[in-house]
Amino acid sequence: MVTQQNFTGDIPNLHEVYKKHFRIGAAVNPFTLNTQSELLKHHFNSITAENEMKFENLQPVEGSYTFANADRLIDFASAHGMGVRGHTLVWHNQTPAWVFENKDGSAVDRETLLATMKAHIETVVSRYKGIVYAWDVVNEAVSDKSGELLRPSKWLDIAGEDFIAKAFEYAHEVDPKALLFYNDYNESVPEKRDKIYSLVRSLKEKGVPIHGVGLQAHWNLKHPSIDDIREAIERYASLGVKLHITELDVSVFEFEDRRTDLTEPHEAMLDQQAERYRQFFEIFKSYSEHIESVTFWGAADDYTWLDHFPVRNRKNWPFLFDEKHRPKQSFWNVIDAASS
Repeated sequence: MVTQQNFTGDIPNLHEVYKKHFRIGAAVNPFTLNTQSELLKHHFNSITAENEMKFENLQPVEGSYTFANADRLIDFASAHGMGVRGHTLVWHNQTPAWVFENKDGSAVDRETLLATMKAHIETVVSRYKGIVYAWDVVNEAVSDKSGELLRPSKWLDIAGEDFIAKAFEYAHEVDPKALLFYNDYNESVPEKRDKIYSLVRSLKEKGVPIHGVGLQAHWNLKHPSIDDIREAIERYASLGVKLHITELDVSVFEFEDRRTDLTEPHEAMLDQQAERYRQFFEIFKSYSEHIESVTFWGAADDYTWLDHFPVRNRKNWPFLFDEKHRPKQSFWNVIDAASS
């Protein structure tokens, strides 16, 4: 395990540098709240639970809630003056089987499923009312397949496509002041971008209380293109909704790259990554009238969900800080972008 070191002394405070533009956030978990605490306190003014607010973590058994880890995150944020983004209320993954099944294993009916959703949302959102400033209400409901709008899921199969609208309505009823987001990946890929746009537009036209689009921004050294990112931001912003960058990281591998031989990134990779980060933050800053929050899906390279994904036994280095929490060139490029 990497020992936490204090490299914050003479280093610019990231969230202070961008305070005129947007919040700077990081995804955390019980492990990184300890190992990365100094880094988090110095550079970030918003945090998001990586997994600890997902359905299977909060209510693994019907009616039995386990809030300890989520509460710890809330306490950390409160102690250090940070905002909290809630992630996530409704998702096809990490939802326990009991939500969709009767005790005999048969599928529940629509009314039962919606009642379960409503009860869960009411319990969770009310617990953190006034603390969580924004929720990813529905996560990844749009399909990646050509010609298919919504991803096949048990939510869709049992409740129908209006499960999305219902989730937003239930959350808004509990906390009318919380900002409510639809959140998805591949959000800058033109075909999926247009499907996300169509979904959000249809929700708004129906009067559903949706306030924003979450762009996950799991990007790499080449994809998506800068033009596609700009087009996505402008397309979503044209709906009159708020935009949050919710899960930013920059993989040093393209998705098709299956290498497992690297024990550290090549210098060329880090140079490319640093340039990409500069470009991204120049874009974010230029659209800061629409973008209110930029959250990294982690804080430093000692821990990242991209380790072993999508390739087993492979380390990745996607963040602004290295495995010892030292700023990389990517960090300095992001700092420079604030004044460019």
